[in-house]
Amino acid sequence: MVAGEASGDLLASHLIRAIKRHLPDAEFFGIGGPKMQAEGFEVRWPCELLAVHGYVDALKRYRELSGIRKTLLSQIRRERPSAFIGVDAPDFNLWLEGKVRRAGIPAIHFVSPSIWAWRGGRIKRIAQSVTRMLCLFPFEPQIYERAGVPVSYVGHPLADVFPLHPDRAAARERLGLSAGRKVIALLPGSRQSEVRNLADTFITTAKLLLARRSDITFLVPLATRETRALFEEAIHRNDVGELPIRMLFGHAVEAMTAADAVLVASGTASLEAALLKRPMVITYRIGKWQYRLMKRLAYLPWVGLPNILCNETMVPELLQDDASPDKLADALEAWLVDAAAVAHVVERFTELHLTLRQNTAEKAAAAILPYLTGSDEWKLSRQPA
Repeated sequence: MVAGEASGDLLASHLIRAIKRHLPDAEFFGIGGPKMQAEGFEVRWPCELLAVHGYVDALKRYRELSGIRKTLLSQIRRERPSAFIGVDAPDFNLWLEGKVRRAGIPAIHFVSPSIWAWRGGRIKRIAQSVTRMLCLFPFEPQIYERAGVPVSYVGHPLADVFPLHPDRAAARERLGLSAGRKVIALLPGSRQSEVRNLADTFITTAKLLLARRSDITFLVPLATRETRALFEEAIHRNDVGELPIRMLFGHAVEAMTAADAVLVASGTASLEAALLKRPMVITYRIGKWQYRLMKRLAYLPWVGLPNILCNETMVPELLQDDASPDKLADALEAWLVDAAAVAHVVERFTELHLTLRQNTAEKAAAAILPYLTGSDEWKLSRQPA
C-alpha cells in the first residue's frame, strides 16, 4: 500500500482494519503513517514524504520521490504481494500502478482523481494503469465504465463518521459560546499558502460584518502552529480593535457544527461543512496564471464539492477577483437572515449525506478481497495496452 499525507493514512488504516476482519493474517507494507502502523502496517517510508505543495515543491523533490518509487517497485517485484493498493496520491501512485499491473499484480486505486473537474485526459493513463478504481462519489463510476475501467462506488468515509443530525447546542456548549449570539466559522485553509492568500480578506470580511451587526462571534480553527502564526500576523496587521474572534487549535468540526454560517476555502472542509448541514460561502484565491490555467481546463461550473455533488448551486462560490470582503460579507449575512434558504440547504445536505454513507471501509474491502483470495476475477478485467 502507498498512502500520501494524513488523510490517506486515516483512510488506509480503516481499510486495513476492514480487510483484517476477513483475512486476519493479511500483511501490509509500503508507504504509510502512524494510523496505518497501529493496524499492523509495515512502514518502509513515512507518508509525509509524499506531501508536496505545488509544482515548484514537486520539481525540487522529484529526484528524491522518484528514487523512493523505483526502490519500492523493486521490492514489490521481488516480494510479489497479492495486490497493490494506492490510496489517493495519484501523481505518485499511477506510475507505480501501471508498472505493478504489467508485472501481473492487481493494482487498485482508492480515491478517484478529480478527472471530472479538470485534466480529464488522465482517464487514458488510468485505464492502462489500474485493475480497479474505488470511487468516493456516486457520479464517478459512469466515467470509468465508459473508459472500460473496472470500478466500485464505496461512498465517502466522512459520511460514515459524521452524525446525520449534528448537535449544534452541544458544540456551542463545549466551546463556551453564548446561545444568543450568531456564530461564523472562518476556515482559510490548512496550508500556509492558503492562509497567506486569504487571511487578510477573511479578517476584513469579519470587520465589515461586525459593523453591520454586533451580535456575531467568529471562530477560526487552524490546523498547525505555522498557519496560526500567519493568521495572528494578519490580525495585528489589520488593526481589528475589539473584533470578537476566537482562534482554535484544530477543532474545525466543532467550530463548523456550532456555526450559523461558514466561510471556507474550497476543498475537503467544504464537504465537511455540507455533512454538518451548515450553510456556507466557498472562496479561494491563487496565483493569477495558475487560476487562468485551471479555469481553462475545468469542465464544471463549480469548484466546491457541495455544489458539484448536488449538481446545483446550493451555496455561493466567490473566487479570485470576486473574493472581495464586501461580497463575502453580503453572502454570509444573507445566511443569517434567510431561514427558509438555510432550511433548504439542511434538507439537501441531509439527502447528500445519506447518499455518501455507504460504510466505505467495508465496501472497499469487499471490492479488494477477490484479489487477495486467489480469485481470477481480476484477470478478466481489461489488460493494459
